[in-house]
Amino acid sequence: MRATLTVLGSGTSMGVPTIGCDCAVCSSSDPHDRRLRPSVMVQYDGKLVLIDTTPDFREQALREGIKKIDAIVYTHGHADHILGLDDVRPLSFPRITGGARVPLYANEKTERVLKHVFKYIFDDDYKFGSIAQVEMHRVHHEAIELFGAKFIPVPVIHGETEIYGYRFGSAAYLTDFSSIPDASMEMLRGLDILFLDALRHKPHPTHSTLDNSVSIAEKLKAKHTYFTHISHDLPHEETNRQLPAGIQLAHDGLKLEFEL
Repeated sequence: MRATLTVLGSGTSMGVPTIGCDCAVCSSSDPHDRRLRPSVMVQYDGKLVLIDTTPDFREQALREGIKKIDAIVYTHGHADHILGLDDVRPLSFPRITGGARVPLYANEKTERVLKHVFKYIFDDDYKFGSIAQVEMHRVHHEAIELFGAKFIPVPVIHGETEIYGYRFGSAAYLTDFSSIPDASMEMLRGLDILFLDALRHKPHPTHSTLDNSVSIAEKLKAKHTYFTHISHDLPHEETNRQLPAGIQLAHDGLKLEFEL
C-alpha cells in the first residue's frame, strides 16, 4: 500500500526562528530555515494518522489543508509534542467524525501527562464550551493496528527516559533521542525512509548531534535519511552541502512517498 509522509514541522522545541534571536538562521530568508515544532502525518487509503500534536498544530493543519484526523500517535509527553491537542477540537466534531471520538495512542507515562495537562478534556464535568472529542488507548511495545497498517513502537532513550519512535512499513520516524538501543537498531533495518533527531553540532544531554546521527544513518543504511528536531545552529543549505549522499535535513512541508 502506498502512503505519503508529510513533515508538519522539523524544528526544535523553541522553533526556528527562535523568539528574541537574530542569528543568521533565525534571520534567514530561506523558507527551509523556518521550522515549526516537530511532527509528521502519514496518509494512506483515505486515512490520516498524525504523530504528535505540537504547539504549532493549528498553523500546520491550515498550511496542509487538514480536514480530518483518523488517529493521533504520541512519541512522548513533552510540551513541544502535545500542546496542540486542544486544536484538534474542530476536527473532532461529530459532523467531521460521524460521532466517533478521535483515538489517541500513548504509553503510560505520556497518557498521564496528557490527562494532567488537558484535565478538562478527560473530565466529565467540563461546562465551559466545546472540548476535543478524543479517547485514549494505551501503547505498550506491541504494534498498533491502524486502518490496515502497523505502527511499531521503537524504544529510544531521550536523556534518561525511554520514549517511542515508530516504524510503519518501509519508513520510520525517531525524534527526540540521545541514543538508540541495539535492539531498536535491529528494528530499523531495510528502510526506504528514516527520520532521525539531529539537534546541532554541540553535544546535548537529551538529543543526538548531527555527527552522531550521521553515524547512525550510515550504520542503518536506509535509502534516504532525513534529520529533524533541528535547532537554529544548522543552516539548511550549508548543512546539506556537507552531509553524505542520501542524508539531508528535513524541512517543513516535505512530502515523501513510501510503501506501507
